[in-house]
Amino acid sequence: MQKPLVVVTGKNGQLGWELMQLSLTYSNSFDFIFTDRGQLDLADERSISDFFQTYQPAYFINCAAYTAVDKAESEQDLAYRINAVAVGQIAHHCRVHKTILIHFSTDYVFDGKGIAPYATDAPTDPVNYYGYTKRVGEQLALENHASTIVIRTSWVYSSYGHNFVKTMLRLMKERDAIKVVADQRGCPTYAADLAEATMKIVDASQQGQLHTGIFHYSNTGETNWYEFAKAIRDIAGLTCLIEPITTAEYPTPAKRPGYSVMEIAAITKNYDVVLHDWKDSLRRCLSILS
Repeated sequence: MQKPLVVVTGKNGQLGWELMQLSLTYSNSFDFIFTDRGQLDLADERSISDFFQTYQPAYFINCAAYTAVDKAESEQDLAYRINAVAVGQIAHHCRVHKTILIHFSTDYVFDGKGIAPYATDAPTDPVNYYGYTKRVGEQLALENHASTIVIRTSWVYSSYGHNFVKTMLRLMKERDAIKVVADQRGCPTYAADLAEATMKIVDASQQGQLHTGIFHYSNTGETNWYEFAKAIRDIAGLTCLIEPITTAEYPTPAKRPGYSVMEIAAITKNYDVVLHDWKDSLRRCLSILS
């Protein structure tokens, strides 16, 4: 009997890579195709159409995105094409081929003025262009295909790729002291945990337990970038001095939300997803990097 086909875009990104590692665990239940831009060009509608016509997957996990938050301010056309237009086209073809779509979005869809974790139905009002493109992508995905699951996540890191954890480790080994922003609050997400949650959703959907709409996923707890950096240092056993600074002291082309903690209970209520404390997950990641 033919196994359901799961397509994963963005195989060279953190989440795509973690899903690739995890796919071996699910190889008895699903077949997988992992794509990059060479195999599936999200900037080309014909490429998307041809891909779906050829493979007709049961599940399409869209990890690909334009993620350069600051560059998005100057590369608006490209960011919008990948994060919004392509997502709408993917959702359309998922509907045509009866494919379940899992698409990832971001805490940056919120304005950062909150004082309590954002619910999945909280109003969105992005403060930068990247967040705007991701919000439009969410809307197009949900409008174009009923069988869509949007997962908003935050502060993603992995033992693979470029991310805050690996950057901090490198800087702390190179320098005696560094400065890190302390007035932006959120929650880290270990991409390996997010990959596990994603496959739990796929597995549950295959068993007929599909719950569509928007979900939030991060590790549990909340912190700021300064405290995150200190935890990295302490767990890694480094001695670099870390100085807290304000967002105003570290200007960037794109504004960041000051508060982006998300309410994550719904994903555990609807799917058999395990939530991990952010420091515990950080320890697991750092044990791989050490």
